[in-house]
Amino acid sequence: MATLHLVATPIGNLEDVTLRALRVLREAALVLAEDTRHTRTLLARHEIAQRPVSLHAHNEASRVERALAVLEEGGDVALVCDAGTPLVSDPGARIVREVIAAGHAVTAVPGPSAVLAALTVAGLGAERFTFVGFLPRKAGECDALLERLAVADETLVFFESPRRLAVTLARLAERLGPRRACVARELTKLHEEAARGTLHELAERFADGTRGEVTLVVEGAPPAEPPGLEDLDADIRAGLAAGESARDLADRLSVPGLSRRRVYARINSLRGSRAVRAGGPRR
Repeated sequence: MATLHLVATPIGNLEDVTLRALRVLREAALVLAEDTRHTRTLLARHEIAQRPVSLHAHNEASRVERALAVLEEGGDVALVCDAGTPLVSDPGARIVREVIAAGHAVTAVPGPSAVLAALTVAGLGAERFTFVGFLPRKAGECDALLERLAVADETLVFFESPRRLAVTLARLAERLGPRRACVARELTKLHEEAARGTLHELAERFADGTRGEVTLVVEGAPPAEPPGLEDLDADIRAGLAAGESARDLADRLSVPGLSRRRVYARINSLRGSRAVRAGGPRR
């Protein structure tokens, strides 16, 4: 079956490419590339005689038609981006959707990823993470996104341009607080750097900007402090007085460190004491 291969390519060091990726690129009937000049450098380094065809945000529709025609004739198609794994903050989603809809196979040829490389060297925990990509340019959209991310307890991974890094670090320091972070710059290249510190420290360090490709890793929000028993009781009494059900109260008041089961037990305890007081002494 003819297949669309999503081929991960080096993010810097041209030796970081798999044997499978080289074979797929060599055998493909069509190689689609975000920047053909960049891809030709990789192909020439590994002596692959292919003529890549450009695929970017402005011509993806026409390239979909060409790819589908090649696949219909039984030829394989390889899709690469400038660096790393295709579709991650790069074009290609449309061609994948349409190839799937046409009934052809789509497969990943895994390899380098700036997201995973930065995450592993940051030292901030990689058990759970959210890839954010580039922050929105519009202030309102950016603030709304950061408001949601401010309470996320998983590690956050961003892409950022070297020119906007200082602004982004300052904004994150303001909205997320004194969290640890890592600016991973020029990964796998000659001038690779992993600068670690708090968001505020990194904002000062890169106040004048930097050069090269940047991936930013930020630790997640600290665990929420569970409310004290007096505060919890006050919230429960207010909810019960307002007619809120025990189930809804337990859902609303449970937080990390204060389980729903524990809240529910406290609700029942307070309801029981209220019933005794309301009924007077038992005989």
